[in-house]
This record gives sequence, C-alpha cells and structure tokens, in this order.
Amino acid sequence: MAAMVYIPTPFRRATNNHDRVEVKARDVGGALDELERTWTGLKGLVRNEQGQVHHHVNIYVNSEAIESLQGLGTPLKDGDELTLIPALAGGAGVPPSAPSPRRRS
Repeated sequence: MAAMVYIPTPFRRATNNHDRVEVKARDVGGALDELERTWTGLKGLVRNEQGQVHHHVNIYVNSEAIESLQGLGTPLKDGDELTLIPALAGGAGVPPSAPSPRRRS
C-alpha cells in the first residue's frame, strides 16, 4: 500500500529536504522501517533502539493519532497520509537568579 509521509522541518535534513516521501507498507511500523532503510539519517529520530516511538514524537494516520488506533500495527491503505510531529520546546529561559524586569514609573 502506498502512503505519503509528511516529514517535519526538524527531520528534513535526513531526507535531503524532502517534505513528503512515499512509502509502500502494510502498517505504520513497516512504513517507519522503510523510512529508516531509505533515509538512514532518520534512524533514531523517530524510534528508539527497541523500535518504540520516542515519547516526544507523535504519529498520525489521516489526522488520527496512532495511539487511538492500533499503534505501530495501524494498517495503511493506498492514499493514506502519515504525519510525524516532534514536540518542540524552547524559549528564552530566565535564570532563577536574574532580576525580574520592572517597569519604570
């Protein structure tokens, strides 16, 4: 079954900047296997050494989280869209010892 995989910006360096790639797999786990074989730079970004999806990565099939489906065993059909979404964090942290900004009157 051919499915289209959306590659998020933080992972695109591993796919030569492709934002979408096609995979032929029966289920989500097989799709990830194919992705990691084809784009070796993705290995370790989505799953750990045991093959489990990292906690900071969410995977969707046609906008539905695989956790609410059949996990990595979620079947794929022709035309399905698989989306990989890594959690993003950041911001300008303020050290605890930094003075808080005050407004002048």
